[in-house]
Amino acid sequence: MNLRKATVAAAAALVLSVTAAGCGSDGGSSSGGGTAGASGTGGKITVGIKFDQPGIGLKTPDGTYTGLDVDVATYVAKQLGYSPQNIEFKEAKSADRETMLQRGDVDFIAASYSITPTRSEKVDFAGPYLLAHQDVLIRADDDSIKTPADLNTKKLCSVTGSTSAQNVKTKIAPNAQLQEYGGYSECLTGLENKVVDALTTDDSILAGYAAQPAFQGKFKLGGFKMSNENYGIGVQKGSELKAQINTALEKMVADGSWEAAVKKNLGPAGYQNEPAPKIGVVVS
Repeated sequence: MNLRKATVAAAAALVLSVTAAGCGSDGGSSSGGGTAGASGTGGKITVGIKFDQPGIGLKTPDGTYTGLDVDVATYVAKQLGYSPQNIEFKEAKSADRETMLQRGDVDFIAASYSITPTRSEKVDFAGPYLLAHQDVLIRADDDSIKTPADLNTKKLCSVTGSTSAQNVKTKIAPNAQLQEYGGYSECLTGLENKVVDALTTDDSILAGYAAQPAFQGKFKLGGFKMSNENYGIGVQKGSELKAQINTALEKMVADGSWEAAVKKNLGPAGYQNEPAPKIGVVVS
C-alpha cells in the first residue's frame, strides 16, 4: 500500500470502512495511517528490503527480487492479504530504515534488520525470524586474520548505519581502522582490490556474497561468532501489523516454508543456520 496518498484515497477508505461496518468485514490491518485490505481489492503493500545482498535481498539486472528476506516478506504479505504482484519492493539501506518507517514510506521492512534496544525505541519489531552471527569476510589467501583480535590495526569495512563495525570497535578490536561505505558491494570491491583487509557483517550476508560465481574461491569466512543478530521485521511504532506479522511468521515456521526458504537461499553457500527462533524471543 502507498501510505503517502491521502485525500482521495482517505475519503474512499472512509466510505469503505462505513460500508464494512454495516455488513461485516473479513479483516484489514492498520499500518501507520493506512489500511491493508485483502488481496483482490487493488491495494498495494510497500516493503523495504536490501537490493544488494545476494541470498538475503537482491534486485537482479532483470528487475526481479531474490533472497531469504524477499521470500519471508512475500509469505508475510500473502498472509496479510496481498498477492506477489501487489507487493512494491523499495530499497531500504541500513542508515535509512528507521526513517522510512517513521515517515510511512513503507509498511514493513525485512532487510537483515537486527533487533536492538536503540532501534526498538524508534520502531517496533515482529519476529525474530533468523538468528545470525557477526563474522568477517577476508581474502582467501590472507592468513593474517585468524582470531577477532587480529583485526586490530587492520582496515575494516562495514556499511554506514550497521551495528557490525561498531561492535568490533567497542568490544573486540578497538584499534581496527574502521571504514564505512554506503553498501556492502562497495566493501566487497574494496576487499577484492586490497583497499580494505576485512568486511564485517552477519555471517548470513557474507555467505551469500562468498557463494556468488564471480567470487567463489576469492574470499573466506573467518568463522567468528562475534555477536547474536536477531533478524526482525520492522514496522511503525504502535502498528497493529506487528501482531499480524508474528502470526504469519509462526505459520511460516510451522508449515515448513521457513526451512525451505533458508535452505534455498543460504544452503548453496554451505551456511549452517541456527534452528528457527521462537517468535517474540530475542537471543542476547
